Amino acid sequence: MAKRSRMDATALLLALTLAAPPAGKEREMFDVRAHGAAGDGVTVDTAALQAAIDAAGAAGGGQVVLGAGTYLSATLRLRSGVELHLAEGARLLGVPDKDAYSGPRDEPRNHWLHALIVGEDLENIAFTGPGTIDGNKVRDPQGEEHLRGPHGILLRRCKQVRLENLTLRDVGNYAFLFYACQGVTVTNSTFEGGWDGVHCRELGGVWNRDLRITGCRFYTGDDSIAGSGIEDCVIDRCVINSSCNGVRLIGPARRWTLTNCAFFGPGRFPHVTQNRTNMLAALCLQPSAWDKRPGPFEDIHVSDVVMKDVLCAFHIVLRAGNTADRLVFERVRGSLNATRWAAASVESWGEAPFGSVTFRDIDLTCAGGGDEKAAQLPINRPGVDARPLPVWGFYARGVKELTLERVKLTALKAEARPAVRAEGVEHLRLTHVAATPGVPWQLDGGGEVVRDDTAAEPAAPGADVPAGD
Repeated sequence: MAKRSRMDATALLLALTLAAPPAGKEREMFDVRAHGAAGDGVTVDTAALQAAIDAAGAAGGGQVVLGAGTYLSATLRLRSGVELHLAEGARLLGVPDKDAYSGPRDEPRNHWLHALIVGEDLENIAFTGPGTIDGNKVRDPQGEEHLRGPHGILLRRCKQVRLENLTLRDVGNYAFLFYACQGVTVTNSTFEGGWDGVHCRELGGVWNRDLRITGCRFYTGDDSIAGSGIEDCVIDRCVINSSCNGVRLIGPARRWTLTNCAFFGPGRFPHVTQNRTNMLAALCLQPSAWDKRPGPFEDIHVSDVVMKDVLCAFHIVLRAGNTADRLVFERVRGSLNATRWAAASVESWGEAPFGSVTFRDIDLTCAGGGDEKAAQLPINRPGVDARPLPVWGFYARGVKELTLERVKLTALKAEARPAVRAEGVEHLRLTHVAATPGVPWQLDGGGEVVRDDTAAEPAAPGADVPAGD
């Protein structure tokens, strides 16, 4: 363990060194008002803001400062070494004209990639508060769903990125979207309204690496955190409220950790296109759910989590072209308000089964109330979200080694469905599993089943979990 600590400290020191200005060089400040910005919420300040950014970039880096005021702007292009700082009372407000926005230079006609702030092939960049980036709810009738407009911040192939102490509000699509980036930290920031809060994707086979989201608050109309192609990711001490899914993975991921987080519904901001506020799954993990994204889904660790008023705790699906192994979920306590959905499902619909999946110290209270009709529901191939199932607790399909250890399932109303249904599970271990009401298990597929029905209460989530409401 000591050796690993030294390695972690060395990596942290290297990251801080890369992010810091060169020794002996003061970080120069560039006031946008000195470059002609009015900040009155009426004047379009795009040219003045861009001039300040360009000046900082030409100087080798610096802090571009937006003082108190409202700065109306179209697309801005960041430069390496530049920190865009929004002081107390500062608001960067997107212009209402959708045609005033642009995206990466190699895809100028792709409206889906338009954004208020764009960065490409940059290093050592930052977006800091305590001010606000306001997308102004810009809509595009030609955009996705005939509605979505420009993103808030869009980055491609950038390294050493900081977003901290900011509020991102009412963005026309994703608040913070990045592709194939390395060393991204999102700290103490708030995401309100719009669609996804933080979303990342691979680009040309290049994954995102070293992502950390810490101490943030998400109140989003769509998924709070989503993406694919993620390696070495930590989500820690976040509050997650959504009118869709809390966290959704749509592609491969490796060494991904979520800890000390609170999920709660209903969403404070409605889902724009579906006009609902139900929070679906807290964790919706489905490689290749939207389109084919082959690759591994492994070394996933979720711990010390609380959930309140969500429809489903875990919806985990494996499809063709993906593999999954070493998934661990522990110390989770939640209240679920769906009548016909299962509390959790782990389902392989591809060529390969899941490898090892463990649920340990799980305490879930479900609405219950599933009748005989619900018990006869077919188990159809899943879509992109969780769905009604003929089981109220855990449903498993296609798993080599599944362990439920100190798992407590409580249904508030009588249930005609089983608490646990397992199909095609090679090795199933049920240790200290309690379900009320006590409907018999359905264990199919002929695999090995090891049971210990003695009582043992699940350990509670850790003390660092933030308040969820």
